[in-house]
Amino acid sequence: MPMPPPLDLSSLSLGDIARLAEENRLPPVDRWNPDHCGDSGMRISRDGTWFHEGAPIGRQEMVRLFSTILRREPDGSHVLVTPVEKLDIAVEDAAFVAVEMKAEGAGEAMRIAFRLNTGDLVSAGPDNALRFEAGEDGPRPYLHVRGGLEALVARSVYYELAQLALDNGSQPPGIWSNGAFFAIEPAA
Repeated sequence: MPMPPPLDLSSLSLGDIARLAEENRLPPVDRWNPDHCGDSGMRISRDGTWFHEGAPIGRQEMVRLFSTILRREPDGSHVLVTPVEKLDIAVEDAAFVAVEMKAEGAGEAMRIAFRLNTGDLVSAGPDNALRFEAGEDGPRPYLHVRGGLEALVARSVYYELAQLALDNGSQPPGIWSNGAFFAIEPAA
């Protein structure tokens, strides 16, 4: 069955996005604890490209499928897990990339949703926090996705967040989403 095209966030309300995100049922990878079976031969590059044995995975449907069985272990490593096997996967930075965002409201009433490179939708808030790290090329924003998995916020999307923070006028500069405030300055 072909994968549907990515949703156009501009045509959806944040209520629609929240409903779609809730409907996106994922496998219960947090409850699966099979024996470790080895290495998958896969990696996720910093830009979100998935590779198998050195070659990019060209079928977005396969990337989407693998992303649903991805889990972050307590030691920070990443694995692909099913009820019967667990395989290591190398992740250069974050498992996902937030490639698009939509904001509604203003100030403390603002809500922000993101579309990931896998097509997943995530609304920032208390359960899906934004955090900022200092990087050589400036602040590096991350969005918690699920179970310790994060999305690196694409630079163009970060600029949108920075503009929202400037428009907000808060000190320290930051943004609100779903009742949570996220300072845009990297944590010390």
